[in-house]
Amino acid sequence: MPTLYTMPGTCSLSPNIAVAWLDAPVDVHTMAYGDHKKDAYLAINSKGKVPAVRFEDGDVLTEAAAILAWLGAKHGSEGYGRDTALGRKEAEALSYMTSEVHAAYGGHFGPQNFAETDAAIEEVKRKTYEKLDGHYKRMNDILSENGGDWYLGKRSFADSFLYVLTRWIDQTPLSYDDYPALKQHMSRMEADPGVQIALRRQNMEPIG
Repeated sequence: MPTLYTMPGTCSLSPNIAVAWLDAPVDVHTMAYGDHKKDAYLAINSKGKVPAVRFEDGDVLTEAAAILAWLGAKHGSEGYGRDTALGRKEAEALSYMTSEVHAAYGGHFGPQNFAETDAAIEEVKRKTYEKLDGHYKRMNDILSENGGDWYLGKRSFADSFLYVLTRWIDQTPLSYDDYPALKQHMSRMEADPGVQIALRRQNMEPIG
C-alpha cells in the first residue's frame, strides 16, 4: 500500500483530505515537525518537504499538485479526469494555488531568506502581505462567482488546497472578514467528514 507522508500545519493536508474523500487505499503517516529534516525521511524525499508518497516498489512522488493528480487518476471517479471541464479547471486552479499563492508565503515563513537587516525584513513582510491580500481577494471573487459553495462550482481537489491556504490567513496580519466567501468555505470544509478525518490524522484542529 502506498504511504502518504504528512506533517501538522503543512499543505500535505490537501492530499490527506483527497485520500479521505476517495477512501483511497493509502496509508497516511504523520511525522512530528522536524522529522522531515532527519535522515530517515531525507532518504525518501531529499527535498526535506511534505507531502510525499512512497509506493510499494520504492518509487516516490512529491509535490501536492502531482500527488492530487495521481490520486484522481488512480482512485477518482467521474469528475476527476483531466479530460473533463472540471478536471481541466482543477488542474489550472491547483497550479495557481501551489505555484503562486503558496510560493508567496515564502516572505512570511522565511523573510530572512530575502533580506538581512531588520528594516529590510519588515519590508519583505509588508510586500508579502500585500501580495497575499491580492491573491485572497482574487480567490474570494472566483469562489463567489462560482456560487460560493465550491471553488469551481463543484467539489474538486482545488477545495482541499484552498482550505489549507485559507487556514494560513490565521497566521498573518490579514483578516478573514475581508474574504467572506473564503471564510464561509472554510466553515463548510470543516463540517465535511473527510476533512475531519484528515485533520485528526494530521493532529490538527479546525479553525472556524
